[in-house]
Amino acid sequence: MTDFYLPPLFQMFTNSDEAVINKKLPKELLLRIFSFLDVVTLCRCAQVSRSWNVLALDGSNWQRIDLFDFQRDIEGRVVENISKRCGGFLRKLSLRGCLGVGDSALRTFSQNCRNIELLSLNGCTKITDSTCNSLSKFCPKLKHLDLASCTSITNLSLKALSEGCPLLEQLNISWCDQVTKDGIQALVRSCPGLKGLFLKGCTQLEDEALKHIGAHCPELVTLNLQTCSQITDEGLITICRGCHRLQSLCVSGCANITDAILHALGQNCPRLRILEIARCSQLTDVGFTTLARNCHELEKMDLEECVQITDGTLIQLSIYCPCLQVLSLSHCELITDDGIRHLGSGPCAHDRLEVIELDNCPLITDASLEHLKNCHSLDRIELYDCQQITRAGIKRLRTHLPNIKVHAYFAPVTPPPSVGGSRQRFCRCCVLL
Repeated sequence: MTDFYLPPLFQMFTNSDEAVINKKLPKELLLRIFSFLDVVTLCRCAQVSRSWNVLALDGSNWQRIDLFDFQRDIEGRVVENISKRCGGFLRKLSLRGCLGVGDSALRTFSQNCRNIELLSLNGCTKITDSTCNSLSKFCPKLKHLDLASCTSITNLSLKALSEGCPLLEQLNISWCDQVTKDGIQALVRSCPGLKGLFLKGCTQLEDEALKHIGAHCPELVTLNLQTCSQITDEGLITICRGCHRLQSLCVSGCANITDAILHALGQNCPRLRILEIARCSQLTDVGFTTLARNCHELEKMDLEECVQITDGTLIQLSIYCPCLQVLSLSHCELITDDGIRHLGSGPCAHDRLEVIELDNCPLITDASLEHLKNCHSLDRIELYDCQQITRAGIKRLRTHLPNIKVHAYFAPVTPPPSVGGSRQRFCRCCVLL
């Protein structure tokens, strides 16, 4: 009986442990190759042969694991198995969106993976303060922890982390709305190296919590306080005075703040790059003038529904903020073509400006599009409900910027009533409404 012929490439990947590739390449080199593979590919390699199984499942290949794009319906036992396989090798793990993972599995994980530095439990809604107790007890090297939308988390978690994770640099507890100033106080007093705090939707936080942050977080670079509606100028001014390295601040939806915040930022935070301050209707041109004249590194500004600002703010930004890349002016109804003209001729316009949002700016016309035609880096412009913008104006803009994404909406015209008929005619859109 004639033997079957196997092509050389197939011979390299045969199930035999005597395959050519295993003879030619040292195990150390194969292990190094495997270190560049993702989770799915490693699992496939583990099924090729016994020797590859050992190499592919070696803990050194599993230092960084993100299951979000792989499998989100995993059970706790999978996390336990991963932790036993990886052990002390594991540095970064993302279980974002893994709804089935609870405290028990994460206790086993904490015991086995004591060198973990980055852990994302974003959306793991089953976990409670017990998980943070486990992390505090077994994971002293933890630097980045994401607990966003883990709504059972309370002040007890922050107190536990403050006791066992002193190296913490970044913490996300967005939408953990049981957290109060007591938890924040315990955390910041014991974690002086905090650089990023994400507190979006922590609705119980008041100025007292911000005072603790300002007093104990000199390294803070990023702070998100979106929809923390109880905070006022008093607390934020303390942040500005104590956190001179601040580069990114989000206070969108904090309706109580005034121009005093913009003055404090301008006087204390010259490195500010990102400012999201949407729906803060008390802010005026006066505050933004101080900000622009002092914070020359601004790259992204969200001023949506800052309804009092006028072209004066755009003039100041065009003169003093040459790095501006993204600017949202949606619902800033006092902005006119003249403000856009200044922006389009400013130092940021030619090479920097990438996105400008002008939704619901009723005074903007096609003239604004003409002023923006020399913004060669402009990638996207939002023009929803800008009633004076026409298709012809957009077409002219595209002749200068052919790759630009223009998001606009033109309401369908309702036909006039039928002549001589008793029944009024409506377009299909109106019928649906």
